[in-house]
Order: sequence, then structure tokens, then C-alpha cells
Amino acid sequence: MKKVILITGAAKGIGRGIVEELSKNQENTIIINYNKSEKEAIELEKKVGENAEIYKADVTNKSEVEEMIRFIIGKYGKIDVLINNAGISQIKMFNDITQEDWNTMLNTNLTSAFITTKAVTPNMIHNKNGCIINISSIWGIVGGSCEVHYSASKAGLIGMSKALAKELGPSNIRINVIAPGDIDTDMNKDLSKDAIEEIKQSTPLGKLGKPIDIARCVKWLIEDEFTTGQVISPNGGWVI
Repeated sequence: MKKVILITGAAKGIGRGIVEELSKNQENTIIINYNKSEKEAIELEKKVGENAEIYKADVTNKSEVEEMIRFIIGKYGKIDVLINNAGISQIKMFNDITQEDWNTMLNTNLTSAFITTKAVTPNMIHNKNGCIINISSIWGIVGGSCEVHYSASKAGLIGMSKALAKELGPSNIRINVIAPGDIDTDMNKDLSKDAIEEIKQSTPLGKLGKPIDIARCVKWLIEDEFTTGQVISPNGGWVI
């Protein structure tokens, strides 16, 4: 069945991998949300073909998000799947984290998902159908040293998802979380080669994950009809 899928922060990294995987099904209509990565978004739209469309919106801005959702529903009539993928990271000692750092992290990683989900769910409730997938992190489960604000934002996504899954289940809306381990994307560009090697050695499978690993998990959660309120963590066995 044809699905209209909105992916936030989709121009690069994990989001890009998700777009590339889901676009293989030519019946899907994929909205590639971006904010600053216009060049990458345009290139991705051309790469995946006619069933994708880009839309610029800052997902921390309520009015921009609401306008994006109105546009999508006005053009396509519905939104079947929302993937809250937009996010940032920062490595800092706790006592060096400023109030601005904290607010920016929470707004980008957690509040954006709240805003976008709140804008999308009325249409899903009306249609008695929907799938929401929130991209968290392994650090949202176990916490990461020198990433307190990042860990807090990703843990918040998990709590929000579990609570909302209970609330919206009667409307046939499934809400799940993917909490990846270390994935080979630009988000790890500040890590040294030694740090990357240490991560690999600490991982039973001996490697970093790839965006396709997360994308395949997303695809399964979209297709599955009896999984909700769950946290799935593709992490190579790093945390078991």
C-alpha cells in the first residue's frame, strides 16, 4: 500500500540512509525534511527519483513545522509515517555544558520531535492509522560520559515514545524507538582514529554500524503491525 513518509533531518547520515532504503519501494512518497543542508537535500532528491520531495523547515520552530504538515496533507491527503530523525551531538564535560548548550540540545533532539509529532497525530488519529519512529541513541538507554545533555535528550525520546504508544494505541498508531550504537556518519567526525578503533574493539561484532543497518530496521517497523512502545537498539552487541 502506498505510504506518505516524512523524515526529519533527512539530507545526511542516518536520515539519508533511511530515504535511500525506503525509496526503493516506488509506491512510497517520501518527504525529505532539511534545514541547513540544502545542497545535500537537492542531491538526494535527484538520486532517489520522482517519489521523493524536499521541504525546508526548522523542526524546532512550531510555525514552520505546522506549515510543512499543512503542505504535505494538502498535497498528498495524509501522512502515514513520521520518522523523527533530526538531531545533533556534542562531547563536553558536564561542568563545561552551558545553559545554551543544554537548551540547543534539548530543543533539537527532543522538543523538535514533540512539535512534529503533535502536528502530525491529528491526521493519523482521524485516519485511525499511523507509524511514528523516533531515532534515539544507545546513550539514551545507558548514558554516555561527557554527553550528559545528549544522553538526556535521547532518553527523553524514549520516555515520550513509550507514554504516547499507550495513549495512541487505541487509534491504531504505533510508536517505536530505534537506539543505534555508533554509526559511521558525520556525527562521529570529531572522534580520533584511536577513539574509533577503541569503539570497534569494545563491540562484539568489531565494527561500526552503517546507516543502512538503521534503515532496514525502520523499514521493518513500518511494515510490522503488532509492535509498539518498543526500543530496538542495533549496536553490534556493544550493549546487551
